[in-house]
Amino acid sequence: MLKCYNVAVVGASGFIAKNLRRYLSDNNIKLISISRNDFKTFNNESKIISKHYDEKNILQKIKNSDALIHLVGIGKQSVKTDFEMVNVQFTNHVVNLTKKAKIKKIIYLSGLGVSPNTSSGYFISKYKAEKIIIDSGLDYTIFRPSYVVGKDDLFTKYLKKQIKNTQILIPGSGKYTIQPIHIDDVVQVILRSISDRKFNHKIIDLVGPDLVTFEKYVKLFFKGTKINIKKIRLEDAYHDAIINPKSDFGIDDLNILIGNFKGNHEKLSKMTKLKFQSIIKLLQSGRLS
Repeated sequence: MLKCYNVAVVGASGFIAKNLRRYLSDNNIKLISISRNDFKTFNNESKIISKHYDEKNILQKIKNSDALIHLVGIGKQSVKTDFEMVNVQFTNHVVNLTKKAKIKKIIYLSGLGVSPNTSSGYFISKYKAEKIIIDSGLDYTIFRPSYVVGKDDLFTKYLKKQIKNTQILIPGSGKYTIQPIHIDDVVQVILRSISDRKFNHKIIDLVGPDLVTFEKYVKLFFKGTKINIKKIRLEDAYHDAIINPKSDFGIDDLNILIGNFKGNHEKLSKMTKLKFQSIIKLLQSGRLS
C-alpha cells in the first residue's frame, strides 16, 4: 500500500480523468479535483468548480500537494476554442499554478506522435506544452498516449453510435495502424508515476502491446453485427472535415489516424512491470463492444 499522497487533478470530468480519479481514490490517494463542470466525487476526494481555473479559487486548496496531474486538452479546434489557447496557454497557466502552490511534480498527458519535426497543428501545440513543462524546473512525467479505450471512451462511443446507422465509414485504405491501450492499464501506470522516482524527467509512450490496423479494429469491434463497413476516399474525408464542424473525423483526427505512429511498449512494460491487456483479445471476446 502506498503512503497517503495528496494529488491535484486538473480537468477532472473527462473519460480518462473519471477512471483515474476512481482508481487513485481506491488506492489511498487524497484528491483535489478541478473542472469547469460539476462532477460526482469519489471517496478521499474534494472538488473545485472553476470556469476559468482562477488562481484565487484554487491556489490555497492545492498548496503543497505531492503532484498535479494535468488532463486538460482539446483534439479538435474551432473559431471559439483553438489549440494555442487550450493546449499551450492553459498549460502555461497550470505550470504557474503548480509552482505557486509549491507542488514539486507535474504529470501531463500529451499525444503519441508529438515531436519537434511535426507540421500538425495539434502536435505542435502539444509539443509547445511539453516544452513549457520541461523548462519549468519542476519534476515531470510526460506521457504520450495512443488511443485510450474502455467503457464509454469517445472512440468506443463513436463506434457504438454507428450501429444505429447500420454503416461505418473508414477513411482511405484502413491499413494504417493504431496502438490502443486500455484505461485500466493507463490508470495503473499513472499511479506509479506519482510515487516512483524513475518516472521523473521522463517522456514515455503510453501504448498497448498490440499494433492493429484501423480496418481490423473496426471489423473486430463489429463482429457478429450486421453493420456495413464502407471505405471512402481520404480526399472526401478531409473535405468533410474541413467544411463540416460536425464531421465524425476532424482534420487532426485524420492526421493522427493515418500517421502510423508507433510507441515503445517494451520500455513502458519494463518500467512499470505491469501485465498489459491485449486490445485485440478484448475485441475478440466482445468486451469492448
